[in-house]
Amino acid sequence: MMQLLRRMAYFVYYLRRLDKAKFSLFMDHLQKTRGWSRPEQWARILRDSMRYNISILEYYQFRFFNLSSEEKAKWAGTGTMYEFQYRANPPEKREVLENKCDFHDAYQQFFRHAIYTLKGLEAQPDLARHVLSSHARLVFKPAKGNCGVGIAFVDAASLTADDLVSFMARNGYDLVEEAIQQHPDLMVLSPTGVNTVRIFTALDDKDRCHILGCRLRISVNSEVDNMAAGNLAAPVDEKTGRVTGPGVYSDITRTPEATHPITGNGIDGFQIPFWPEVLVLAREASLLHRQNRSIGWDIVITPEGPGLIEGNHDWCKLVWQLPVGRGLKPMLEAYA
Repeated sequence: MMQLLRRMAYFVYYLRRLDKAKFSLFMDHLQKTRGWSRPEQWARILRDSMRYNISILEYYQFRFFNLSSEEKAKWAGTGTMYEFQYRANPPEKREVLENKCDFHDAYQQFFRHAIYTLKGLEAQPDLARHVLSSHARLVFKPAKGNCGVGIAFVDAASLTADDLVSFMARNGYDLVEEAIQQHPDLMVLSPTGVNTVRIFTALDDKDRCHILGCRLRISVNSEVDNMAAGNLAAPVDEKTGRVTGPGVYSDITRTPEATHPITGNGIDGFQIPFWPEVLVLAREASLLHRQNRSIGWDIVITPEGPGLIEGNHDWCKLVWQLPVGRGLKPMLEAYA
């Protein structure tokens, strides 16, 4: 009974947070391809949300309309991930991951690009001049933003040293970074945004790091590479760093891409540079602050090697599961 009440509460939450435009798009797609009416789809969604702990949109994104009950049970939805990540990364210990300024201070040994905080700029008036003279393009971020929301890309020449601090304060930016130069191979694949590697790690009860999956996030005519912004994610072989399948969208109306839809360059089979160094970075970072046990690391590949961008305590179940086309919930049981 308690589980049912909890899942009903989750469903109310999903209704309140529902992206209605995306939901309508998915419903229309299934109505055209399956002939299922909207009431029929609602009934299936409610049943599977209660049974498998998934959100409304995940019914479509996980392609539950194609799956057996046994296959559905293997997918980790929003409810499952919330419960797992609540235990793995307790709320009172997450601040170092939730706040980008704190994260940089804690993990700065793994960064390859320069980052400046609003507090630092306010404390050192001459620092603004250094920032603008040293970097041609800047990226402004709020400390607690996620999924690429609230990020601004600005040419340094459009600002003055006197304006930088007020510009940040006025627009709610807590930090500014130099625009990252990614590896030439990734520039060829997709030059519009920085394409990052997402590695999911978990620590066992002996503090040994285990990798739950590796993905390449690929921008599609976008300055960010998040799936939520309409970009691609592709599976990566942990041993070799080679992409082992097409890039996929979270939008069920779009088909997977074996080659990049804009550049025409190959996604399936792409070799990520500096792969051994990428794995070392993820493993070492996972052991630095062990109070958080399972993290999704965003890693950039520069011409000089990999560098950290951020760590996510609430790492995305879509990026984790959609690229491999199967549910991975059984992997979480060893760390529950």
